[in-house]
Amino acid sequence: MLSLLAGHLMRIRKNCLSLQHSVEANPYYPFHDEGKWQLGKFLVEHLTQTHINKFLKLKWFNTRARPSFTSKDQLIGWMDILPCFMEWKVSGLEFTGYKTDQPIELIWRNTLDVVKQLFSNPTFANHMTFDPHVVQVRDQHEYGDYMSADMAWKIQMHPVFITIGNIDSEVRSKATLQAWRCVAYMPIIKFKVHPDYQIIPQARLWHKCMDLICANLKAAAVEGCFMPDPFRYIHYVFTPLIAHICDLPEASMIATVSKNASPLTMATQKEFSDGILHPPFDPWNLDKFQKAAKAVYLSGVHMPYWHDWTYACPSVFLAGEILHTSHKFFFDHPLNWVKETVGNQELDACFTVQHNWVGTRHFTKGVTHIKQMTGREHRDIQRTIIASIAGAAPPRFIHVIHALVDFIYLAQNPVHSRDSLESMAEALSDFHSFKDAIINAGARRGKSSTKEDFFIPKLELLQSFCRMFSADVTERLLITHCKDLFNRMSRQSKDFGLQCVWILNRQESMEIFDLSALLHSHGASLVNAIHTEDEDVTTTNPALSWVSRVLPDEVKSGILSGDALTAFQLNITPDYKLLSLVEIRTKYSLPDLDIALANFIHNSSQFTGEHTRWDTSYGCFCTWDKFQLQLHSAFQPRIIMPSRVIQAYPPSNTFPFGNCNTILVETMGNDGQMRSHIAQVRLIFQPMIRRGSNVDLPTYLSGPLLYIQYFHFITSPDQQPELAMWTVERTSVQDNTGNRYRQGTVVQITDITHAVELIPCFGEKATSDVSSATCLESYERFFLNNFADKESYHTFSTEFI
Repeated sequence: MLSLLAGHLMRIRKNCLSLQHSVEANPYYPFHDEGKWQLGKFLVEHLTQTHINKFLKLKWFNTRARPSFTSKDQLIGWMDILPCFMEWKVSGLEFTGYKTDQPIELIWRNTLDVVKQLFSNPTFANHMTFDPHVVQVRDQHEYGDYMSADMAWKIQMHPVFITIGNIDSEVRSKATLQAWRCVAYMPIIKFKVHPDYQIIPQARLWHKCMDLICANLKAAAVEGCFMPDPFRYIHYVFTPLIAHICDLPEASMIATVSKNASPLTMATQKEFSDGILHPPFDPWNLDKFQKAAKAVYLSGVHMPYWHDWTYACPSVFLAGEILHTSHKFFFDHPLNWVKETVGNQELDACFTVQHNWVGTRHFTKGVTHIKQMTGREHRDIQRTIIASIAGAAPPRFIHVIHALVDFIYLAQNPVHSRDSLESMAEALSDFHSFKDAIINAGARRGKSSTKEDFFIPKLELLQSFCRMFSADVTERLLITHCKDLFNRMSRQSKDFGLQCVWILNRQESMEIFDLSALLHSHGASLVNAIHTEDEDVTTTNPALSWVSRVLPDEVKSGILSGDALTAFQLNITPDYKLLSLVEIRTKYSLPDLDIALANFIHNSSQFTGEHTRWDTSYGCFCTWDKFQLQLHSAFQPRIIMPSRVIQAYPPSNTFPFGNCNTILVETMGNDGQMRSHIAQVRLIFQPMIRRGSNVDLPTYLSGPLLYIQYFHFITSPDQQPELAMWTVERTSVQDNTGNRYRQGTVVQITDITHAVELIPCFGEKATSDVSSATCLESYERFFLNNFADKESYHTFSTEFI
């Protein structure tokens, strides 16, 4: 098989000679032009070879020009001669003394070459760090990427992905930005041994494959090697192992320990719940290591792949990972404790009743019946679990769940400081101080009875969470590099490995060729010059950023906020046009709209000095059902966050009181001071001048306006330490007859600072006749949910206070 692969690669290298001579005349050679290239790329990426042939034989081409390639063989041949800088190969392995149910084939490539390509890739030129540095924010050392951490100063098939710490974290955290590269497909083999022994040869095979894959990286970690950077400067580079992102079973296999021992520290099962950070084990302290190994029964792997990797130690590189160690831990344990304490029926009722926000999952049937969830669903439950159980669970029990959710949110910070690390330690300490409430509630249950211990391996791993990584990217890459890959293969198993190699080489060649041909065809340099973006709103797609700078006509820009802190977007076409004030008042059930608008006009004219003769008799109104709000990241101000949809739908059969979201708005008080208020948006509108009128609109009426109804704060987080949330109540006024009603106010749309989420104060039991469509109108008191998202959590725990 290896000789067949060598022949295939030799053919590619010979054909590349003709490619070199023709590319100067046509950057898309062997394709005639950019259009033919895009068609060919689409066919290869989305169709099987059989479907490509059928497409090229369509009668549709009888009256239209055919593409320059006439068959699938010619198209595939052209793709195969495109340059491929890091070629894949397949190697056969044998396990002496043990038979397998199928041959062992490792599909892999030189990882050092992959690291060199990532290090020199011009796409990442503006997102690279080459030297360790210290980031000081408010007199504190801030930890984000590897280069800002202390360590940088010290030194059926399963894909393996690699990236480098030089690339900025906001780029590495996006699966579509090509900052992670697949370097191998690990064989999953069943050995013909007793089932009790199956895991030992499988683990040994995994470590042997990793040892082969990483051999050049380990050598470079000791001796170093020369690499060009994106600007063509040469660096002498070392390649230490910084992190291996994996779940707990994989971490135990990598560290070669059993499931009853921590893969990171010297802790064993009985010490998992003691709340103590145990010392890391030192594999080179032979006396101590041997005694500890015998006590916890090592897994049986005698040569782990990292044993000769300089500076590599599992207690360092097996860093905390959010998806499995936090979100999956929450689903397996804290959520089950809540179910046992609150009861399935009541918990489902609380989640069913909550207002449905655009962009988050609404659990219409509750959460207790779901057996399997994705990480996104885990997060959506964490968002509202604390407010949902307030009143239905004892305060000490709420406190212990709150401490764990606090820890999970803090652990997801993209950057850390001494204060944030201390907050994480404090949250974990609170959990251990209050965890007896879980036992007292009888919520810690085994298969047949309650438990009084916390022998949970993932609980011990939380002690070592000083830096966090997320497996969201690698989980997504499993889809793009496994499921999508194998769908394009034939079902012939005799050349399975070879098919994988051809497809992988072809796929990477097309990615590189696509960008380089685009730049070359416009005469743009392949060196991506440093672009100063310190004061600019920036995108985290480095390839798009590069192309947009050198070829601005190739990229369509969205709406940016410039120097503003908040950006708003409404549809050009309103949802309702030419409405009178009476029609709006009736349609939206807002009896005091005319009074609120008159007060707004009066106050604005007094403040700005712009007086107007305009009133409702001179014009009409248009209204919108929703708008979008965007903010800068609270952690990385140059980054624009995804937009939040703010709705203000009028009453309907589905929403008898309307479907209206809540916001944080800043207005100026009578004393000239800015104050924050929680409000519900009931109407989005804008005055319009009737055609032929000679009246001009003043500035404060020339943009979108909001009619809102206020809430007022009644308790602070300090008054309810188990919740640590603000509580708000609807503001109402009393009329001359003694009846109370909600009074509205008109503000400009630019007065909004955040979208906020309110969770009803359910008390001991949720009201049975309330639904998600009516919950914001049926309850009077609400919790201001600081767990709505990571940005809100940071805002309401820092700036808002």
